[in-house]
Amino acid sequence: MNRTGLMIALAVAGVVGATFGYYPRLDLAVSGLFFDTATHRFVLATQDWVDYARAAARTLVALIFAPAVIAVVGKIIMPNRRALITGRAALLLGMTLALGPGIISNAVLKDHWGRYRPSDVVPFGGPDPFLPWWDARGACVDNCSFVAGEPSGAFWTMAPAALAPPQYRLIAYGGAVTFGVAVGILRIAGGAHFFTDVVFAGVVEFLLIWIVHGLIYRWRATRIGDEAVDRALGQISEALRRSGSWIGLGRRKPG
Repeated sequence: MNRTGLMIALAVAGVVGATFGYYPRLDLAVSGLFFDTATHRFVLATQDWVDYARAAARTLVALIFAPAVIAVVGKIIMPNRRALITGRAALLLGMTLALGPGIISNAVLKDHWGRYRPSDVVPFGGPDPFLPWWDARGACVDNCSFVAGEPSGAFWTMAPAALAPPQYRLIAYGGAVTFGVAVGILRIAGGAHFFTDVVFAGVVEFLLIWIVHGLIYRWRATRIGDEAVDRALGQISEALRRSGSWIGLGRRKPG
C-alpha cells in the first residue's frame, strides 16, 4: 500500500473514466463481444457452470475473511490466548470488507446510481436506455449496475494481499487483481455489468483499502498497535463476562 499503487489506481480511474466518458459506446462495444445476436442473449447468461463459479468466488472470499472472524471471536472468548492473526490485521480485513463491498459498493452506489445493467438496455434487447458510467440519473432504484458488486468482493482480496510478507506481496496483489478481473469478466459476459462497472469496482476497493491501511498502519497520527486492539477486545470480553451475556461465561457457581 504505497504511493506507487495509489498513482496506478488514480491513473486507471482517470484514463478509463475519461475515455469511456467521452466515448461511452465503448462500454456497449465491450459488452457486445459477449452478446449473441442469433439468440439475443449474453453468452454466459444461461450457463449453469457460471453460477457454480460465482458461488465458488463468494466462498473463497468468505474463507479468506474467516481468520479475522476467528481471531476476534477467539480473543473475546479467551482474551489471554494468542489470536490466529494480529488485531490490526483483523481490523483491516473487517473494516474494508464491511465498508467496501458491504456499504460503499452495494448499499450506496448500487442502490443510488441509477445505471441500468447491460441486459436491460435497448441495444441488447432490453426496455431501458443505455447510460454512460458517470450518469446516475437512471430510473433504476436498487441493485443497479454501477459499481459491480461481486467483483468488488473479489477485488477486496487486495486487503489480505497488503498483509502478505514483503517478498510475496507483489504476487499476492497480482493474484487479488486477477481474481477480481476474472469475476468481472464473468459478470460482463453474463450481461450483468459493463466494463466500467468492473474497473471502478476495483478502483473504489483499492482506494478504500489504501486509506484504511494508512489509518491503521502507516500514518503516525492515527496508526495503532496490536496491543491497543487486543486491549479493546479484552474490554469487550470483560464487559460481556460481567453482564453474563457471552454464553453464560459471566455466571459463577455459588461458593
